[in-house]
Amino acid sequence: MDPLDSRPSSGATSGATSPAASSYSFSSAFPFDVDPRQKLRHRRALSGITPRELKFIDSVIPLKSRQQWKKFAVKEVESKDDFQSEFVRHVEITLGRSLYNCDELAAYQAAARSIKTKLIVQWNRTQQQHTLSDPKRIYYLSLEFLMGRAMDNALLNTGLKDASRQGLDEFGFRMEDVLEQEPDAGLGNGGLGRLAACFIDSLTTSNYPAWGYGIQYKYGIFQQKIVDGYQVEQPDYWLVYSNPWEITRREIAVDVMFNGYVQRTADDQGIVKKSWVGGDFVRAIAHDMPIPGYKTNNVNNLRLWSSEPHVEFDFSKFNEGDYDQAVREQNNAETISSVLYPNDNFYSGKELRLKQQYFWVAASLSDIVRRFKKTRRPWKEFSDQVAIQLNDTHPTLAIVELMRIFVDREGLDWDSAWAITTETFAYTNHTVLPEALEKWSVDVLGHLLPRHLEIIYDINLFFLQMVDKKFPKDRELLSRVSIIEESSPKQVRMAYLAIIGSHKVNGVAELHSELIRTTIFKDFVAIYGADKFMNVTNGITPRRWLLQANPALASLIAEKLGGSYDYLKDLGLLKGIEKYAHDSEFQTQWYNIKRANKERLAKLVKSQSGLVLNPDALFDVQVKRFHEYKRQQLNIFGVIHRYLELKALSSEEKKKVVPRVSIFGGKSAPGYYMAKVIIKLINSVAAVVNEDEDVKGLLQVAFVEDYNVSKAEIITPASDISEHISTAGTEASGTSNMKFVLNGGLIIGTVDGANIEIAREVGEENMFMFGHLAEAVEDLRFDHRYRGVKLNDKLQKVFETIQSGIFGESHIYNDLISSIRDNGDHYLVSDDFDTYLDAQRRVDEAFVDKDTWVSKSIIVVANMGFFSSDRAIDEYAETIWNVEPLPIANFDE
Repeated sequence: MDPLDSRPSSGATSGATSPAASSYSFSSAFPFDVDPRQKLRHRRALSGITPRELKFIDSVIPLKSRQQWKKFAVKEVESKDDFQSEFVRHVEITLGRSLYNCDELAAYQAAARSIKTKLIVQWNRTQQQHTLSDPKRIYYLSLEFLMGRAMDNALLNTGLKDASRQGLDEFGFRMEDVLEQEPDAGLGNGGLGRLAACFIDSLTTSNYPAWGYGIQYKYGIFQQKIVDGYQVEQPDYWLVYSNPWEITRREIAVDVMFNGYVQRTADDQGIVKKSWVGGDFVRAIAHDMPIPGYKTNNVNNLRLWSSEPHVEFDFSKFNEGDYDQAVREQNNAETISSVLYPNDNFYSGKELRLKQQYFWVAASLSDIVRRFKKTRRPWKEFSDQVAIQLNDTHPTLAIVELMRIFVDREGLDWDSAWAITTETFAYTNHTVLPEALEKWSVDVLGHLLPRHLEIIYDINLFFLQMVDKKFPKDRELLSRVSIIEESSPKQVRMAYLAIIGSHKVNGVAELHSELIRTTIFKDFVAIYGADKFMNVTNGITPRRWLLQANPALASLIAEKLGGSYDYLKDLGLLKGIEKYAHDSEFQTQWYNIKRANKERLAKLVKSQSGLVLNPDALFDVQVKRFHEYKRQQLNIFGVIHRYLELKALSSEEKKKVVPRVSIFGGKSAPGYYMAKVIIKLINSVAAVVNEDEDVKGLLQVAFVEDYNVSKAEIITPASDISEHISTAGTEASGTSNMKFVLNGGLIIGTVDGANIEIAREVGEENMFMFGHLAEAVEDLRFDHRYRGVKLNDKLQKVFETIQSGIFGESHIYNDLISSIRDNGDHYLVSDDFDTYLDAQRRVDEAFVDKDTWVSKSIIVVANMGFFSSDRAIDEYAETIWNVEPLPIANFDE
């Protein structure tokens, strides 16, 4: 926590202060009420402030107090003995257990808190230095942070894994068993959240001063169970034993209002002032998670908000005997942070999702503004000190909320407030699908946030006036770019609001960025010019996705690079292993690591389903969120085609077949009917294929239940080929493709998203590309609408097989088949089916030559340096945020 931010924002509950803090203030050591940072600013060192200056500022606390504090200060965990001392303390004091009843769960909880001790010490030092040096900070707003497990990542980043392993071993615990006790943090779902997690890792590792802001979901998105082949959603009780990595900051509480009305008052000069009053309050409580970087003293913060009632218990209702109403406010408030992405098939679900978004941005902006006001800078310097990145459209209401703060609460004039706001925000777009661009009903938004709707209308009015001056009499343009969509009902276009309210808009892959400039946002390019729109290709953190997920491969690479792991912070150094691509000894080592990873995945599959996989078979993997544009249906249709072909082969012909395991995983949104049908079909095909003696040893199908980050860390290193087969022009980037290739898996994919840039870096000859290009997609769709879909014989045979009932009651799949055959085949499954099968044939042929396959695997890894999230963050910092790294020095000596 920021030492100068110990007091809650307006409307929050008060926290206790220490005697030293109550007697002395930061500014009391300086005469004339001058902010001491102004005195220090001209003498900044690289780290922001010198040790001498830090000690001078420390003098505001009496020497005796400082000496006593230092005497009992918490010691960083550095060695095995340090770890064991902290471990025993936490088992006996924090958990109230002893040597005799310390099980693996208690061992995990104690070990996590022991490691957190080191993080907290560095975290406090980081926040103190940031406060004193007063740099521009990055605030990353994301509704998802798909963090995965924290302990192994913290151990690797801090270099404490060996010491902790030895310490646990001497207490009778295996590190692997202890790590398994940690649940995945239920803070995200798909690529959006995982990108945010990679970015916050890179922000810390690269020493940028940054905070992430999100929601602490009590039940995550959901736990996926497969029952009779269907996805069934159950609560994800990931917080059942609490989260040892977080600190609950009840003193940091923000009251967030909903509903109410807009009150208008006029001053003596007749100037009308508007204020939002009379609504219902919910309290946002801060939960902080320290985010360690790799081999750095910098520890940034992820602040998550949980919702609580403003008044927990209504005694009057209770005394009247109305027990349900007595706790109604508590239940309604806590619902806001209960589940990620509530089902919005109903009005109540839509309203709850909007509540989530405003609750989160209102609390976060209150925190950001509070921190800025402590610097005593004028408002005109706000955007010089604050950079806010909107990860997709979910946080777009932050633009409106900041305008409300500036205009209604702080008294800024509209033009000044708008200039500051637009220089503060930047927007990352993650989709080219018009139907996926978020919109909110004017009625819903106006009922829940009446003042914000007024501000949106004002933003839109001034924007349209500007457009009208630039393009006079172009009424159609005004209609196309208006934030308010004149539909029935009227809708607020959140992506348009994000563009208008930001100084930069970026896509996440070259093709994606080009498409948003030339299709969905082309009118805004004409209005603002091309400079506002840019590309920052996504990246992944090699610490999580190589060192943690594939330690044996990470070690082998380090050995070939001179024994150094420096490549984990400079991924371009991977190029150094390319010269070993045809070295037979290195190939053997590489192959053995891949096979061991496949055996590990086989154990996971067996534990879930009882299916025994052949680790010598080609592992063909597609794991990601289920959506029709990602085309898991194309994959399973291909599996059915392969099954039918195998059934038709003679015994001799089957001996020449490359054995294959098709592995699927991922969740469908609870209300996404078609995606759920695809999951059902995959599991039904698996049930038939895996029991058919005709294809035994040649084809298996597995579905990994409840896919998450921890399972991805097992699946990704085990893939031989991974499928990234979205309809061209629909996938913004993808990051799972990067993870698979970084772990030596090859790609079968379309010319879409980051596949294009991966092919450029690793060589098209080392990928298996297929399908129509993005520029042909609309023509094909047009042709389908007016001439119908012409199924080729192979796909027709697949459909007939499904309709025969071999995979269960055929009517279950009628809508899936009809969406392709009868309703336009929007995602071009029929058009790409033949080239997909041809690409799979090329995969089979290449896999037979083991030496060539392994050399391709080595070559693609060697050329993945560009796809580090460190590189992506550096691009954001230089081209969007205008922020520089701030290394954290150790001034304890």
